[in-house]
Amino acid sequence: MMRLLLAAILAFGVALPASAECYADYKAKQDSPLRLHYGVAQVSDGACGNKGAAKSELKPRLAAGGWTLLNVLSTFGPEGLGERKASAGEYFLRY
Repeated sequence: MMRLLLAAILAFGVALPASAECYADYKAKQDSPLRLHYGVAQVSDGACGNKGAAKSELKPRLAAGGWTLLNVLSTFGPEGLGERKASAGEYFLRY
């Protein structure tokens, strides 16, 4: 009985979809006075490899904070976070 229960739990765990982490780095601005920033934000898995989809996700988030999205530079997985953290500063995973 215990083996059957263990097998069912393992099978259920394997059947769950894997969720990959996806991020985008971007540039944004504010006017009056002009301010620019470089940032890194998490985006949905569907936006990985698709700058247009990442832009669609980030634009309203940044606008809510008073920023205008200028462009999405790239999308990447968790392996690219470390090298971008210092450059993004306070805008690392903020939006």
